[in-house]
Amino acid sequence: MEMVPSEENQLVPKEGMLWSCRQSIFEEMKKKFAQIENAAEEPRVLCIIQDTTNAKTVNERLTLNLPASTSLAKLFEDVAHKAGYVNGTFDLTWGNMADMAPLDHGSEMSLTESGFEAGKKNFLQLTDKDGEQPQIASDESGTADSSGLDDSSQDRFIGPLPRDGTTGCSSDYSSPSYSYSSILNKSETGYVGLVNQAMTCYLNSLLQTLFMTPEFRNALYNWEFEESEEDPVTSIPYQLQRLFVLLQTSKKRAIETTDVTRSFGWDSSEAWQQHDVQELCRVMFDALEQKWKQTEQADLINQLYQGKLKDYVRCLECSYESWRIDTYLDIPLVIRPFGSTQAFGSVEEALQAFIQPETLDGPNQYFCERCKKKCDARKGLRFLHFPYLLTLQLKRFDFDYTTMHRIKLNDRMTFPEELDMSPFIDVEDESPQTESCTDSGAENEGSCHSDQMSNDFSTDDGVDEGICLDNTSSTERTLKPKSSLTFELFSVMVHSGSAAGGHYYACIKSFSDGQWYSFNDQHVSKITQDDIRKTYGGSSGTRGYYSSAFASSTNAYMLIYRLKDPSRNAKYLDVEDFPEHIKRLVQKEKESEEQEKRQREIERNTCKIKLFCMHPVKMMMVENKLEVHKDKTLKEAVEIAYKLMDLEALVPLDCCRLVKYDEFHEYLERSYEGEEDTPMGLLLGGVKSSYMFDLLLETRRPDQVFQPYKPGEVMVKVHVVALKSETIAPPVSVRAYLNQTVTEFKQLIAQATGLSAETMRVVLERCYNDLRLLYVPNKTLKAEGFFRSNKVFVESSDSTDHQVTFTDSLLWKLLDRHGNTIRLFVSLPEQAPGSLAGRTLCQKAGGEPGEAFEGPKGSRKSVEAILEESTEKLKNLSLQQQEEQQGSSASDSQKSSDASDFEHIESPSQEADSAPSVSAADNRDLENRIRAASGSGGGGGTSDPENPFPSEERSDSDVNNDRSTSSVDSDILSSSHSSDTLCNADSGPLPLAGGLCGADGAPLPLANGLDSHSITSSRRSKAHEGKKETWDTAEEDSGTDSEYDENGKSKAEAQYLYFRAEPCSLEDGSAEGQKCLLVHVDKRITLAAFKQNLEPFVGVSSSQFKVFRVYANNQEFESVRLNETLSSFSDDNKITIRLGRALKKGEYRVKVYQLLVNDPEPCKFLVDSVFAKGMTVRQSKEELLPQLRDQCKLDLSIERFRLRKKTWKNPGTVFLDYHVYEEDINISSNWEVFLEVLDEPEKMKSMSQLAILTRRWRPAHMKLEPFQEVVLESSSVDELKEKLSEISGIPLENLEFAKGRGTFPCDISVLEIHQDLDWNPKVSTLNVWPLYICDDGAVVFYRDKTEEPMELSEEERTELMKKESSRLLKTGHRVSYSPRKEKALKIYLDGGPTKDPGQD
Repeated sequence: MEMVPSEENQLVPKEGMLWSCRQSIFEEMKKKFAQIENAAEEPRVLCIIQDTTNAKTVNERLTLNLPASTSLAKLFEDVAHKAGYVNGTFDLTWGNMADMAPLDHGSEMSLTESGFEAGKKNFLQLTDKDGEQPQIASDESGTADSSGLDDSSQDRFIGPLPRDGTTGCSSDYSSPSYSYSSILNKSETGYVGLVNQAMTCYLNSLLQTLFMTPEFRNALYNWEFEESEEDPVTSIPYQLQRLFVLLQTSKKRAIETTDVTRSFGWDSSEAWQQHDVQELCRVMFDALEQKWKQTEQADLINQLYQGKLKDYVRCLECSYESWRIDTYLDIPLVIRPFGSTQAFGSVEEALQAFIQPETLDGPNQYFCERCKKKCDARKGLRFLHFPYLLTLQLKRFDFDYTTMHRIKLNDRMTFPEELDMSPFIDVEDESPQTESCTDSGAENEGSCHSDQMSNDFSTDDGVDEGICLDNTSSTERTLKPKSSLTFELFSVMVHSGSAAGGHYYACIKSFSDGQWYSFNDQHVSKITQDDIRKTYGGSSGTRGYYSSAFASSTNAYMLIYRLKDPSRNAKYLDVEDFPEHIKRLVQKEKESEEQEKRQREIERNTCKIKLFCMHPVKMMMVENKLEVHKDKTLKEAVEIAYKLMDLEALVPLDCCRLVKYDEFHEYLERSYEGEEDTPMGLLLGGVKSSYMFDLLLETRRPDQVFQPYKPGEVMVKVHVVALKSETIAPPVSVRAYLNQTVTEFKQLIAQATGLSAETMRVVLERCYNDLRLLYVPNKTLKAEGFFRSNKVFVESSDSTDHQVTFTDSLLWKLLDRHGNTIRLFVSLPEQAPGSLAGRTLCQKAGGEPGEAFEGPKGSRKSVEAILEESTEKLKNLSLQQQEEQQGSSASDSQKSSDASDFEHIESPSQEADSAPSVSAADNRDLENRIRAASGSGGGGGTSDPENPFPSEERSDSDVNNDRSTSSVDSDILSSSHSSDTLCNADSGPLPLAGGLCGADGAPLPLANGLDSHSITSSRRSKAHEGKKETWDTAEEDSGTDSEYDENGKSKAEAQYLYFRAEPCSLEDGSAEGQKCLLVHVDKRITLAAFKQNLEPFVGVSSSQFKVFRVYANNQEFESVRLNETLSSFSDDNKITIRLGRALKKGEYRVKVYQLLVNDPEPCKFLVDSVFAKGMTVRQSKEELLPQLRDQCKLDLSIERFRLRKKTWKNPGTVFLDYHVYEEDINISSNWEVFLEVLDEPEKMKSMSQLAILTRRWRPAHMKLEPFQEVVLESSSVDELKEKLSEISGIPLENLEFAKGRGTFPCDISVLEIHQDLDWNPKVSTLNVWPLYICDDGAVVFYRDKTEEPMELSEEERTELMKKESSRLLKTGHRVSYSPRKEKALKIYLDGGPTKDPGQD
């Protein structure tokens, strides 16, 4: 720019130059604003990135909201900037799985071109690149070592200590979650984690501690496995060796421990068992000792971990000392002494308390062998030998005797990093000692173990793996260097949680660099001394009794120290120093890991997508999963899919192609013409964990040509409707555009179907039964509500139907019927030859028969003729029966009533009486003709209102007197769910789909001119609201619906909905001869109308058969609510028809059980019956008699059995013959009642009487006598005693009684009854505390107080105890709740537990 001098001799730009500079700046700003404006209008892509490269960041999410045009390279830059990494040192992959191919970090493709979706969440993972950790951006060098992170980078990590008071654990009770990809690459610490199988955190903590112990690791490496001697799968040392090798050499972030646990003999269920880490340590050491017998490592555990102590008692009078040598592998330290309110403050305090002697005095005096008398003495422990590796267990788990529960003590207990153990050795000990020990103590249960040795110890040949006081004088011992008793802490096993469960992890110091690490399952991270101090436990407040309750639940549980002795402290073996057999093992594991990596790489580049195909032979949609490498071409993928669908012998390969498909909407999105050589990875948008679309393998005939499918098209299934034949044709697929008008769409349909576009009516079904007539010519399909996949009905005729309102048109009625019709399979009951002739056919006349969707008119007429003939015969039969009933005596009425009930028409004599005007041959012929007619309709019309069925005109007294003819058959389900309603299991009756009421609640007109009330037959119908009591309210009380209204008129007569039935055969292997109907029915029909339509096919009145719905598991539940519709049914549901009278108004199904008071199982199911409101108990007993005789082979007289209340298994109130159901006895649906057979006539005559079940206890014979019933006139204790004295012969003054406990029969062990029951309560009446005997059925035990119990030897008592336990276990009594026991931790040396063959 040219400059000129100004007045102040300063150089300034020329005026023209200044203007041009301003202009260029303005242009640049305009461009920037335009870019910003375009970006604001541009769709945005939301990217959510999970950083899986670091244990601290695995739970973090980075969020970027970028314009859709952003390139992949720019995405990598933004991620690097936000994550703090150097760009190019990491990869980005799709999804949250390990099999994703990384994105190209240098690509200039936009995000949308790379498979990102605008307006949706796009999940990515940030992973290591080529197995290397991402480099962290630094101001100085651009990279930073993990040990030199600045504060800002440290803040973004999720450390092992997410909050104060917890360490290395995201919660107190569970290990942090992880994804598979997060364990593929090694932690930046250089250490490898262990995967938690489920609840194996305790195992992981111990394994990491052993691995970080140089002496144990090196000794394990020196052991060589001989494959010829043992199976490697069951060899515990070998699997530990493999695990340690992988922990040291693997490049993974975490490795599995399943091979180790399998060598323990554990199955997968053991992974779900929580155990104590100290218990595992003991059991594992014991198993290793067993496996290492007769090897160089046989004494390894003892040399490293075993110490010795003396358990002594010293007489305070003569100083005589009795002692025993014990060995230990760990020292248990009490947190809080028993009975104390204050915990020990430090490990040193707890150690001092451990060796603090106690004085035995008073009643606890010790008998001195030297003094020959009881003397005061001092009892205590002395440490003789400390192990090289000192293990301290902090006993944080205790038992609270107040609450009787296990508790965890969270009190604060400090522990030093260096522990001096010299103060805890008693230098005054003069007893001879030796450093040798022959018993490791691993097999003992406690923490301190007796080696059961005498004072004669064999000395070890100079092996000095611990600190031992030898036989030198005390002066020499005190001169031992103090440093030899100094231990350094290197492992803290932490427990987070409660006594009920929690989480373990380990804080371990590496002996190679002195750094502390947190080994928390698969996560390994650096920690500091401050983190170790947080595991002390407790709170910042003062120590007190309740301090533990408010303290942190994360605290140290086991501490492991190593002796500080530079001459003996080992270092970890380097890989180059491994023994040869370990080097071979390393190479073997490396090859295995490489193979796994290669396989994983193949998986990462494999596209897995759902594949569908309409099978050309089966004509059904077949589904499979297509797995194809991303570099395979579309042509190769078609060949793979062709073979996968097994089409080689059916269709030529060149007649198949793959197209993009949306299975949910059944929508063909696009075809791939000209892209046969395009790689599948590019076609599918990359390798993803899941795709938003599917693939369809489309087939064609050789003479056909594939139709191209272009993106943006919508698919329409067109059904052609023929009004004349009232048929709806199968769909024809048409593809259209959303911006097409209705007129253009009609022309498109006209080309596909050949119909006239001028007279065409198009109806769109937007959702279920939502019909929309497309009548605006210029309206677009999008405005009409078209979507990806659509369904339309078209009709083009010259009829006048198009001139009426659409909702009143025949087209609407036909479509409405079509949308609400379902297909059901109905299994009919098997009928004996000739039996149908005697059964009453109740088809009504005058109804409009159902019409088929398809089929000739002639077929329908033949069915109509059959039905008319059937109805005329039935009317004649009904009139004749009515005349007979009106003109006959009461007995004739009874007989006529019997004739209308199918169960008593089986006999020839009754057949003749019931239907003299209709021969058996006529009825059989009628049945055959109805069955043979194709598309036969079931009627559903109305009968003559003046001629209702005579069987329904009987009075209540007639009904009650005729109960023996109306019992249900024996095939009814005994399940308590037999009154299942036609509704969803978790909801009430389903509403009609699409809605049937207007905004003001008024019923809308339907296709057949009926309103919604007539269709739904609502139980809340107000049709009879002017009457005080309607059949509705009665049904609410009875739990079922009546099939007939108060005038005896069938409720199905008031309406007609579509019904069509035809014979069919089931493919489920039904019994031969089983009849089946394929029924097409409007699901808005009520169950009552549905049953009416089935009458001609079943052959009996709808009141004489029951409907059972069959579910997927072949369970059958009876449908009884007649006013409910079939709206809960769907296509191909199965229904079973069973003969037996259906419930009427005020009737209840009742389950009858026999009460057997002296049987081992006192409750036995007998029959299902029907009791009615207003029926007396005697009438119900009369009805039960034939059922009991026919079904249960019980031939009883009405005077020799009673009915009584049943409450679970307890017998209750005795029902007297004159009691009336609903008046004196409350009754409900699925009611249960006891039937009790009497040995003598009924003694219960009045409600004021009380029936007591009594049982005599004979202590001299140790047995209980059978039950006897005592009937009392009052609730007097004296009367009870008098009755008991009368039946037993026990003098009144010697008789004692007690009330039984629990449920009937109040079983109790004969070893306990004499003492445990409350004998002879001091009360005068039975209805007060502690007896509360106010109802029949109470159990009373009684005895003679002068009778002494039998004297039993110990063997007899034991044998009797076993018998009683077995007896009570079988009867299920006295079995109290027992919480789930903890499974004992075991390691099986033979490869697995041996199971008892008799055990479940």
